[in-house]
Amino acid sequence: MSGSAQQPWLDLRLGLYGGAMPADGPDEFARLWRGFMTARVTLGLVLLALQTTLYALGQATDLLLILVCGAYLAATLVTRMAGTARRLSATMGTRGLSIIGVDVVTFALLQYVQGQSGINYSPLLALPVLLSAVLGSLPLALGTAAGATLLLLGQASLSGLRPDVDAAPLVAQSALTGAGYFVIAILASQISARLATEEQRSLRSQMLARVQRKVNSLVIESMTDGVLVVDAQDMVLAANPAASKLLGRDLMQAQEPFSLSREPAWQQLAQLNQRSFSGKPSQGDSILLALPGIGPQYTHVRTRIAASDDDAQERLCVMFVQDQREAEARMRTEKLVSMGRMSAAVAHEIRNPLAAIVQANALLDEEVADPRLKSLIRMVHQNANRLERIVDEVLNISRLHRGSDGSSPSRTRLDDTVAQVCMDWSQHAGRNDSVATDLRAGAAVVAFDPEHLRRVLVNLLDNAQRYAGALAGSIQVFTGDGPGGRATMAVWSDGPPLEPSVERHLFEPFFSSESRSTGLGLYICRELCDGHGATIAFARTRRTVAGSLVDGNEFRVRFAPSRSDKMHSE
Repeated sequence: MSGSAQQPWLDLRLGLYGGAMPADGPDEFARLWRGFMTARVTLGLVLLALQTTLYALGQATDLLLILVCGAYLAATLVTRMAGTARRLSATMGTRGLSIIGVDVVTFALLQYVQGQSGINYSPLLALPVLLSAVLGSLPLALGTAAGATLLLLGQASLSGLRPDVDAAPLVAQSALTGAGYFVIAILASQISARLATEEQRSLRSQMLARVQRKVNSLVIESMTDGVLVVDAQDMVLAANPAASKLLGRDLMQAQEPFSLSREPAWQQLAQLNQRSFSGKPSQGDSILLALPGIGPQYTHVRTRIAASDDDAQERLCVMFVQDQREAEARMRTEKLVSMGRMSAAVAHEIRNPLAAIVQANALLDEEVADPRLKSLIRMVHQNANRLERIVDEVLNISRLHRGSDGSSPSRTRLDDTVAQVCMDWSQHAGRNDSVATDLRAGAAVVAFDPEHLRRVLVNLLDNAQRYAGALAGSIQVFTGDGPGGRATMAVWSDGPPLEPSVERHLFEPFFSSESRSTGLGLYICRELCDGHGATIAFARTRRTVAGSLVDGNEFRVRFAPSRSDKMHSE
């Protein structure tokens, strides 16, 4: 799901998520800290300009006010330029003194020097109270408010010592102003805590949304059904890998949206899309996709219209495309597997009377000399053998999943076993001239039961015989040493290429392209290989037949790593 490995299935073209979640915005606390520090610098500039103007106009004669304002401006500039955004400590340490203490002392000093006849600077003390409530904690804010109140009360008391000043109104005004500071501290602290809580919830919601989107993308990408997102103009905005596979085009790597109506093979999809937008928003239809190079694809398509709650015009059609042949194959497999136990029981019951039929037919063959009756006897013999093979395959399935008895796995010399099985099979099938072997595994010994290996090879040879030609070498068997000490065995035939839909289900039980086959041979091969730690795969490869390179079908078995030692015969 990373950006470099694979593009998200719902990408930039939709404009809904922007392809990837945007980076987190600026930290709220850092933004507030910079705002407060900038306000302090601005206030320092205003105070310095005010005092300088008053001094120039002759309305103020105390240079101490200008010096105090200049020192305050310098302190705020240093804090703004060199300070870092960190929460103020409730213990009023060095950092708190450098910010809150400077403000309180400066504004109180301005108020004291100015006296009662000049400008009232007491409202400025609300700034350090508000700053400590937002950037610190409630105890720090209450302490700052208490300190500012005590300074105002002290100044009022000192002013009241003068005989020409009435102290009572000054003390009352200072107390009322102090009460306002406490109210500001409490309210600002509560609002700040609420905003911090909302920010944490927002960040958590964003994180959950990112995780949910990634989970949704993983689920949609791993779906076996194709998913297409199409707009009202038939433009495909997004597609998952299953849709790319069904439509025969790498839709995931498309650089820009493309139209369904421009592709002749997709016209029915475009028509279904238009019906979804113009009529009932939920549509369903069976569609035959005639794709070049792939062949006909029988699909069932369901559509749903997705629209945002606030804007019904921004509508998209989501198409779910299902391969009908795969769905039917899965249903058929489920039904037949559910009948597995019953089939095994029936096969057991068939075996005994079938053996009696074969034996009676053999005795009859010895007694009859009439050629016409001989022909009927051979027909009975052939069909009895076919029934016997079917019974064996059904019974083999029930034996495949039986647990091991705990003994060490059987071992066999690969080349010797393959050579003997090929010779026996060729004689029985009457293809002595058309089967070629190239055994190069040497003394390689594989951890594979000899009887199971014989069954795998016979099934592969039987499968190759159905499609191979009659020329010498039309069926070829190879062995050799593979990488990592893993011996290999391959069975090749010059048969025609398989349809993609058939190739996808080669190793599934009861799946066959022929009506006379049970579809169990390759499934048994895969199960036997899995039980012995081996792997089996199919590929279209090229081999030499009668001096010419010919394309054909190859099944290759890679055995589990094993030592290459010589087996001593008994």
